Amino acid sequence: MGASFRPVSFLFLFLAFLFLPNFFFFFCTGLSELRCIDTERLALLNFKQHLIDHSNRLSSWTAHGDCCLWEGVVCHNHTAHVHELHLRTSYPEGDFSTDEQYEAYEQSKFGGFVGLIPHQLGNLSNLLYLNLEQGYSLFPGLYVNNLEWLSGLPLLQHLDMSFVNLSKASDWLQLTNTLPSLIDLRLSYCNLGSIPPTSSVNFSSLLTLDLSENYFENTLIPSWIFGLHNLVSLHLSYNNFHGLIPVDLQNMTSLSHLDLSVNYFNSSIPNWLYSFNRLEFLNLANNYLQGTISNAIGNLTSAISIDLSYNELGGKLPRSLGNLCNLREIRLSSNKWSQEISEILESLSGCLSDRLEILDLSTSHLHGHLTDELGVFKNLVKLFFEDNSISGPIPVSLGNLSSLTYLDFWKNSISGPFPVSFGNLQSLIYLDLSSNQFNGTLPQSVGQLSKLETLFIDSNMLKGVVSEVHFSNLTSLRTLSAGGNQLILKVSQNWIPPFQLESLYLPLWNIGPKFPQWLCSQRRILSLDISYTQISDTAPPSFWNLSSQFQYLNLSHNLINGEIPNSPMILSASVIDLSSNNFEGPLPSISSNVYVLDLSNNSFSRSISHFFCFRVNETKNIGYLNLEKNLLSGMIPDCLMNWINLVVLNLGNNNFSGSIPASIGSLTILHSLHLYNNTFSGKLPSSLKNCEELVIIDVAENRFVGNIPSWIGHRCTSLMVLSLRSNYFHGYIPKELCALTSLQILDLSHNKLFGSIPRCVNNFRAMATNNISNDLNSYRIISGYGQYLSLESALLVIKGSIREYNTILQLVKSIDFSKNNLSGEIPKEVTNLQELQSLNLSCNLLNGSIPMNIGTMVLLESVDFSMNHLSGKIPSSMSSLTFLSHLNLSNNNLTGKIPLSTQLQSLTASSFIGNNLCGPPLMENCTVNGVKPNSENTRSKDTDGFEVDWFYMSMALGFVVGFWGVCSSLLLYKPWRIMYFQFLDQVGYKLKSIVSL
Repeated sequence: MGASFRPVSFLFLFLAFLFLPNFFFFFCTGLSELRCIDTERLALLNFKQHLIDHSNRLSSWTAHGDCCLWEGVVCHNHTAHVHELHLRTSYPEGDFSTDEQYEAYEQSKFGGFVGLIPHQLGNLSNLLYLNLEQGYSLFPGLYVNNLEWLSGLPLLQHLDMSFVNLSKASDWLQLTNTLPSLIDLRLSYCNLGSIPPTSSVNFSSLLTLDLSENYFENTLIPSWIFGLHNLVSLHLSYNNFHGLIPVDLQNMTSLSHLDLSVNYFNSSIPNWLYSFNRLEFLNLANNYLQGTISNAIGNLTSAISIDLSYNELGGKLPRSLGNLCNLREIRLSSNKWSQEISEILESLSGCLSDRLEILDLSTSHLHGHLTDELGVFKNLVKLFFEDNSISGPIPVSLGNLSSLTYLDFWKNSISGPFPVSFGNLQSLIYLDLSSNQFNGTLPQSVGQLSKLETLFIDSNMLKGVVSEVHFSNLTSLRTLSAGGNQLILKVSQNWIPPFQLESLYLPLWNIGPKFPQWLCSQRRILSLDISYTQISDTAPPSFWNLSSQFQYLNLSHNLINGEIPNSPMILSASVIDLSSNNFEGPLPSISSNVYVLDLSNNSFSRSISHFFCFRVNETKNIGYLNLEKNLLSGMIPDCLMNWINLVVLNLGNNNFSGSIPASIGSLTILHSLHLYNNTFSGKLPSSLKNCEELVIIDVAENRFVGNIPSWIGHRCTSLMVLSLRSNYFHGYIPKELCALTSLQILDLSHNKLFGSIPRCVNNFRAMATNNISNDLNSYRIISGYGQYLSLESALLVIKGSIREYNTILQLVKSIDFSKNNLSGEIPKEVTNLQELQSLNLSCNLLNGSIPMNIGTMVLLESVDFSMNHLSGKIPSSMSSLTFLSHLNLSNNNLTGKIPLSTQLQSLTASSFIGNNLCGPPLMENCTVNGVKPNSENTRSKDTDGFEVDWFYMSMALGFVVGFWGVCSSLLLYKPWRIMYFQFLDQVGYKLKSIVSL
């Protein structure tokens, strides 16, 4: 019995050992609620605890949940160990057909996770795959204090920590080197700083290495990378590598992906690179590569994508490029190919005609006409030919490219009518034909492009009417830019477009006279430009309610009237331009989000106290404020301390009065101040000295009094324009102004200044040399809103008339001291200002002579010394002023002959009247009987210093001889005397008879 029991017992035990593990596994997996390992679940919960999860992606990671069911976690099917962690942050793409999808996209832009990656992540000892890539985010993102926890992950094969801040992990290479199973290492955009030196690495299994976008301090690729012979994919873009493409790369023949883009390599493309017959993706873009592309490029038979754009390559594209039959993508933009576009298309039209998907030859100096050969590339998805010199019409065959999604012909010279065949491109998403010479009308077939999201046709010569039919099926349209054409929009007043635009630019269209009501249906619109569109109506309240979502709003140069509702939510866009309309009423309050506000050239009226003092404790973001040419009045309130971001303040040409508030000194980054043509009074506030960044001060045509502040010369050292014209400033011209070495325009005219002109004027270096160190409009670049800002302008009296300068103001160099009480001589130092174009010293009390070497100021176009007490001769050097077109020396005490020159003799006589001058253009002749006066005005030695005028001497002598010749004949010869008196009697009788009648 016992003997027979033992085999049975053995068999039972054997079966128990065989099935029991599976039974328990089934029980654990099928009946238990928790499968994952507790230590790993706690490690993951600790990881979550350290994070800020903006998008709430880890909501499934609960304290008592099964971590194998959590989002982003993958466990082993049998052991329940966490094997993979997928926490890559991705962003939705594509068409957002519903408002919910659009809002989800907007929220996703705030990025993924934020916070410290805890060391407990190293407890996931069975982890094979770890992806924490974050992508670009508005937030700082993830970061580490160290990477020592990586040593707890010995089985790790895939590690992606791109966009995680690893700046504190200086030993990143040594620690990743301890992972012997690593196949894929991606540390892009990790702020690594430098690549530590090492003699060898243990990456024997590594197939992919991505260290891109770290901007390493190293200028050379470290040598250990060249020893990774099994490497298939190498990404080193966006670093600071310099010099030649390393020759040691030629041993890495297993590479199928090589990306060295956005570095500073400046060699030619090495010939050995063309022997990489396994290479599928080659990216050398954004370097300084030179020379030509060798015909040997035809050896890259596995190539799928080649990107050599943004280099300095030249010559012609080799025909062998067309033999790479696996190519799907060719990007060669921003080089100097200088080739006929038709020749390139012909060379690529072989085996690539039905395979090529992306062709980018933009900014490549291409010329010639497009040919029908373009239509053979039937699988083209993206075609970029922008910024070349391609001319002629677009071939009809372009309509054959039914797969085309992106088409960019911007900035060429393509002409002819807009092709009707564009209506066949039903896959088109992006179309840019702007800045060409298309003429004729816009074909209605464009309205059939149902997938089109972006349409640029601005800056052409299109004419005619655009109706609802042109938009009938554009249901996906998001951006429409069509300004700079002569198009007329004619739609019904109750038209509702089939699209929801985000950006609309229609400047110079004829949309008016009614305000387009259909705009109010565009609930997603962010940017709107309908300037110069002949609208002469009132904007409806529904439009102003819509405007609260705008980021850019331009209604300028229309005749839109009415008042703007006074709500800060109405005007909240970053850029608002309502200039040159008929808006009236008080200024509306604005949101603190506004950066550019231009309300100039309207009829806004009343006080602006509520405008400047609205939410007085809230700092305003606005940097550019233009309120000129309105009917605003009253005093400037002392509320400027919260407008500290102002760079440009223009209150000119209004009815403001009173003094400038002291709080203007709070505007410490103010660049430009325009207060001209108001009735401001008092002294310039001393607090203005805090505005040390000022480049323009224009307070002309006001009632300011007192001395010109000397601190202007000490504190405003960057000043380029100073206009104090037509005020009541008195006293001397302060010598401290001579410290303004960047000054180009100085206008102190129409004041009550006295004393002499400072001799230090030769310190105005910008007027003496053609080196312009500053930029009047530099703030347009710094601000980031330059394209939306008007150029600086100023009213200047030049050539006898007042003109507004803006486009060329940067180039003008002028001094105007006219209509003061200045005395003394014109300092000879003024002639050192050899770049000066206009010099006006008229209507003063200046004496002495005109500086003899004034002719060295060869760029002078306008000179006015009239109404002074100048004496002496006009310097002969003035004949060298070949650009002179306006000269006024009238009403002085100048003497002598006017120098001969084309410019001087072409002027009118009024330029010289009121002097003792002679010679053309005056009628007074400086010669008698062909004898010229002494041009050097030297005195005669024979007359003891007195100069003999032989003209008058000969005239007196002739009178004496003639008088006595007649009289002596009558006295000496009696018959002549009798006949003479009889003649007189007869003349007398006849006169008497005429009078009596």
